Amino acid sequence: MPAPRLSRTILWALFATLALTGVWALAAPRSFYDSFPGAGHTWVALLPPYNEHLIRDVGGLSLGLAVLTGAAALTLERRLVIVTALAILVWSTPHLIFHLAHLEGLSTSDKVGQVVVLVLGVVAPLALLGLAAAAGREAGATRSP
Repeated sequence: MPAPRLSRTILWALFATLALTGVWALAAPRSFYDSFPGAGHTWVALLPPYNEHLIRDVGGLSLGLAVLTGAAALTLERRLVIVTALAILVWSTPHLIFHLAHLEGLSTSDKVGQVVVLVLGVVAPLALLGLAAAAGREAGATRSP
């Protein structure tokens, strides 16, 4: 799979995750708190207390990142992809670190699921940075005499 296609696929996957999370948290904060990630699992509710303001802020943050990510996916402009990847890393890395230290109360399958999802949230933007760096090297090589 060519690098632009892979980059666009990663960006759209990130966009979908951010947009779905953001819409759910903004539209139904109590449901998000009680039921995220869904299918009978309750990751957020294990870290009480419920705070509607915080949940709505997370929803707004997720939608803001989704807008940026969607723009990067549409344009594949190298600098925008890099900024998007860095913005997601700034958010997802401390999020992963926090949850790695707070796995108590989760079943084994939920621990595995949560860690996998959160690690992917760090690996995906790192992959985008790697792909952007390779594209930059390619562009530089084609410009050299």
